[in-house]
Amino acid sequence: MTTLATYVKTKRKEFGLTQEDVSMKSGVGLRFVRELEQGKETLRMDKVNQVLRLFGAELGPTDSK
Repeated sequence: MTTLATYVKTKRKEFGLTQEDVSMKSGVGLRFVRELEQGKETLRMDKVNQVLRLFGAELGPTDSK
């Protein structure tokens, strides 16, 4: 499982939300939430950010060192 997938799943559980709750509250499909939590490698960044905003986070570029 990827770090992003682990983060989303952990936060969802911390907030006491089901995958269906995350889907409805973030405005993405249930299938998207499931694929995100399963670590799918090709996901739309805008949709990922819709989910992450529920938890006060955002995905963006960083400098490699």
